[in-house]
This record gives sequence, C-alpha cells and structure tokens, in this order.
Amino acid sequence: MVALQVQLGRLTLTNPIMVASGTFGYAREMKDFVAFDQLGAIVPKTITRQPRAGNLPPRTVETPSGLLNSIGLDNDGLECFIQNHLPYLGALKPALIVNIAGHDYDEFVIMAEALGKQSGIAGLELNISCPNVTGGVDFGVDPERTAQVVRGVRQVCSLPVITKLTPNVTDVVAIAEAACDAGADAVSLVNTLLGLAVDWRKGTPILGAGMGGLSGPAIKPVALRMVSQVARRVNIPVIGMGGIRSIDDVMEFLMTGASAVQVGTATFFDPAVSGKLRGQLQKHLESLGVKDVNDFVGSLKWPE
Repeated sequence: MVALQVQLGRLTLTNPIMVASGTFGYAREMKDFVAFDQLGAIVPKTITRQPRAGNLPPRTVETPSGLLNSIGLDNDGLECFIQNHLPYLGALKPALIVNIAGHDYDEFVIMAEALGKQSGIAGLELNISCPNVTGGVDFGVDPERTAQVVRGVRQVCSLPVITKLTPNVTDVVAIAEAACDAGADAVSLVNTLLGLAVDWRKGTPILGAGMGGLSGPAIKPVALRMVSQVARRVNIPVIGMGGIRSIDDVMEFLMTGASAVQVGTATFFDPAVSGKLRGQLQKHLESLGVKDVNDFVGSLKWPE
C-alpha cells in the first residue's frame, strides 16, 4: 500500500485530496454523494464575521471549459457557523479547514481568535483572494498586507494557517514568500481568475455584479504554472487547485510541486468526484512503483 499521509506544516492530512471552499457547501449537502472518509480535508464555504447576502443575480455563467461566478461570499456569518455548522463538520473524519474572509485586517484577526477557541477545527484558510467582493482581493495583491494578515492571525490563534493566493497578480511568488515569512504553514493556489461575460444583444454584463471569477478546466495551465513557480521558491507546502476534475489532473499538480490538491468546480457537474480520487491516486502511484506520495511530489523533470 502506498503511504498517502501528507504534512502541511503543522497540519497532518490522511491523504492529499481536499475539497475547495465554496464548492462543497457545509458538507451536509454532499453526504449522499461522497464518502467523507475518503477525503483528506474538507474546506467549507467561506465565512465572514457578519452575514452576507451576496451579489445580485445572475451569479454564475458557463464559459468554454469553465465557470464564471460572482457569488459574493453569501453566508450566514461567524456566529451562525459556530453554532449551526461547526458541530456537524467538526465531527466528520476528514480534517476541517475553515476558510475565512475579512473586510479589513481587524476582521481577520477577530475571526481567527474566535475560531481558535473552538474544538473540531484542524486549521484556517485565509481567503485574501476573492475577486467578487469589495476588499476581498486587496490583501492578496500586496506582499506587505498579506504578511500583516498572516502575522496578525498567528498572534491570536494557534491553529495551522493556510493562505489562499490570487492569480490576479504580476508576481505570485512574492505574495507566497510574504505569507511564508509571516508564518503561514502552507499556501493554496490558485483562486479564480478575474473575468467578464457580456450579452452583446442587451449591451450589458451577464453577471449581476459585472465581473466574476473564472474557474474550471480552462484555468488549469495557469494554475499549474503558478503552483510550479511557488513550489520551487518557498519553503512551505503548496496546495494546488484550478481545473482539477480527474486523477490525471491530481497527478499533474502533485508532480508539479503541490503536496495536496483541492477539487472545486468539478463537484458541480460530478458531485461524487472528490470521493473517487483517493482510491484512484493509490492505484496510479502503485503502478509507478511509488511507495510514498511525498516522493512523487515535485518530481517533474524540467528540460535542461
């Protein structure tokens, strides 16, 4: 049997298959489709300090090989999450990684401090990269602000910290290095690419908020490129995401340097996909003679 356990800084996962925030609800919605014990971690939808109604509809539009969304972090807020969702999520076998987004620095710190006092949480993922809300991506495009948030969270919360990075920057490595230097246990990338869909007959954007975030297979080459760049430059683990829908995609991200992967948009057209991947990963690594998944991570051979 291939050893599938991976270490993301202070966070241990039984296997590298995770589900991405915003695509798996609060897990209850998926219980009839996915065997949760096959997953390494569950990342429920982003929570904010106060409830958010989200953006005006339409909120999603299908694009060639992708999905453009502008949900706007629709959620019931921190207190509702702690009272109504955490008891269920925290009792599940996979590690629970809570994804949080703050309108400003203080909100990140306040939320991290509150969640650090709860049981059942394995780590936090800092969403400093959402392109669909005011202030959502501001932290993730500036190394100094990225470091400030990570450092502030680490000071008030002992949980492992994952920093979720945006692809909407000139130099993603600089942002990743700032998160690393500030004490992040790992970085996850990429969040969605900022995009636009228009109805030329009406003369208006299709999404109610105008622009949105592009995800799905269309962005995989960009995600692989950025994962490779970051993995070769930072000394903390990288979690890859962006267009993963099959075991081939998982293998590509691992080989490129990701220690774990998150499955997102694929869940919308195949709700059971994430639960299938652990077994497929085991078989693919066995066929290569790999005894430990960590030996396969970053094994890509670059041309000389």
